[in-house]
This record gives sequence, structure tokens and C-alpha cells, in this order.
Amino acid sequence: MKANEMVLCALFAALMAVGANASPFLTIGGVPITLQLFFAVLAGGLLGSRLGAWSMAAYLFIGLAGAPVFAQFKGGPASLLSPTFGFVISFIFVAFAAGLCLEKGGQKIMYVYAGLLSLLINYMLGTNWMYAAFTWWAEAPEGFSYLVAWSWMAAYLPLDIAVIILSLVILPKLRAVLKYRKMPPASYRKSSM
Repeated sequence: MKANEMVLCALFAALMAVGANASPFLTIGGVPITLQLFFAVLAGGLLGSRLGAWSMAAYLFIGLAGAPVFAQFKGGPASLLSPTFGFVISFIFVAFAAGLCLEKGGQKIMYVYAGLLSLLINYMLGTNWMYAAFTWWAEAPEGFSYLVAWSWMAAYLPLDIAVIILSLVILPKLRAVLKYRKMPPASYRKSSM
């Protein structure tokens, strides 16, 4: 990995920490409201599938090492046992999927695919982890079932759809700006010296 790639990965890991705690004490059903999905999609869309996934993995390992970067300023290896830790894991795959969709082409339909796939991955991994946690090692509320886990997530769906739409509106503009800031080809640099 090149130095500039490491810097970009570190930047998006830091943005995830900010997004995780943008509203630190606002929760619905024990699940905090964050902007992490927004930054995960941006990481994949701007850095590409490989670097986007690495940046989210860096965020995950920084949190597991003990830095309070997860939602509600939590961190450390005990976070693995949290019912919401599946969402943190999902951000690696969200960034990879969003980046992969946009690497396939910059058409508007690819942005829609990136958003839908990101939302699907986030909900599938996160909700299934939450169900497993409440079933096996966390204290489940009375009457908890797989259907209850998914019904809890229905409360977040409108917000997450809005976050995905926002990221997909901003992403093409950011990609266009970054495209113009790229260095000229090596042949141009040599001839201008």
C-alpha cells in the first residue's frame, strides 16, 4: 500500500469515528443512530473497493484495539459481543460493494445499485448478528424472535434510505472534483520539465 493510500484509509477511518458519534446518545431500541453507513458508502465510492474496504477494516481494528471510536464512544475487544457489532463488520463489505459497483461504470444506474447493495449488506449482516447475539450470548428481551429483530430494524429503514440517497447525491459530485485534481500523465510531466 502506498503512503497516499494509507493516508486516505486513515482519513476515512477517522470519518467513521466521527460518524459513529455524530449523535452519541440518540438510540432506537438500543441501536444508536449514526452516520456510519454514509461514510462507508463514500469510502467505497471515492477510494474504490479495495481501499474503501481497507479503510473500514482499519476503523474496526482501531476500535477493537481500545480506541473509543464505535457508537456511543465505545471500543475494545468486548465490542465483539455487542449485539450491534455486526453492523460494524458490515461496513467493510458495504465499502467494498459500493466501490465495486462504481468501478464497473459511472452510469447513474450503478449508483442506484451501489446504494441498494450497500443497504442490503448492512441490514443482512447487522440484523443477523444482532439476532445471533440476543439468541446466544446477550440477554434477549422477552418475546424476542427473528421477526422481532427485523421489525426493530424497520424503524431505521427510512433514515438509512435517506442516508443512502444523500451519499449517492454527493458521491458523483465528489468523484467529479477528485477526477479533476488527479496528476497529469507521466508523459506530460516529463515533457514539461
